[in-house]
Amino acid sequence: MTPRSTNRRVPARPSRPTYRDRDRDRGLGGEQVEGRQAVRELLLAGRRKVRELWVANDLEDAGVIADIVDLASDRRVPILEVSRKKLDAQARSEAPQGVLAKAAPLREAELDDLATPAKGARAPFLVAVDGVTDPGNLGALLRSAEGAGATGVLVPKHRAVHVTPTVAKAAAGAIEHLPIAVVPGLPAALQRAKQLGCWIVGLDDAADRSLFELDDLGREPVMLVLGAEGSGLSRLVRQRCDVVVAIPMLGRLSSLNVSAAATLACYEVARQRLGGAPAAN
Repeated sequence: MTPRSTNRRVPARPSRPTYRDRDRDRGLGGEQVEGRQAVRELLLAGRRKVRELWVANDLEDAGVIADIVDLASDRRVPILEVSRKKLDAQARSEAPQGVLAKAAPLREAELDDLATPAKGARAPFLVAVDGVTDPGNLGALLRSAEGAGATGVLVPKHRAVHVTPTVAKAAAGAIEHLPIAVVPGLPAALQRAKQLGCWIVGLDDAADRSLFELDDLGREPVMLVLGAEGSGLSRLVRQRCDVVVAIPMLGRLSSLNVSAAATLACYEVARQRLGGAPAAN
């Protein structure tokens, strides 16, 4: 597959309302963060205001909690010691691990910014999700994407989960480091990413081509697109992909869940990039 030319003229941003201008109330979420690792990363990152920290007053394991409390104190975050019953009643995930934080919402990234890196930066490595509604799956996907070096994530405004407390906990802090854009419609967003120079690679069980046949495409500006379990990629999203690949299933099972598939796909791109991904011109 021949890489797209990096010297061609990039279409100007449309004059009609752009992703930056419309739907400002769509909301990415992230105001409540639960779980020890997620809260610790929230405080370590220091990228958004933390309004208060709740800590259960009956915790036995003081190691990580003491670190969290110290970080909160350093940042002058109000700390509330509450009963386990009160904290669990406030929590929205299944196991908050005796700690939660209330923070400013996550700042949304913009598609055009994610797909247009600064001069000298590594080529964009984006991940888009199509109809993923399970918060545990999205959180695990974000954790894998951040670990593999993804530079941004796209989630559609509708028919998809955003950053709930369960997502934040499953992501284990990845939401603090991985820019996330909410787009009005994924097919249009993929088309715009193409105009900006990204290759669009869909992951679908029914594809004839293997994930491991991407050659050097992972070194180019690339966006992986993952569909929901069962339904997979929607028709319009699949049509916008430059190539659709599948993960070879060598056992008796026919598929993996979306977070496991994302991990494999992201690290296949990372494997190619470890050989030296090109920087933007």
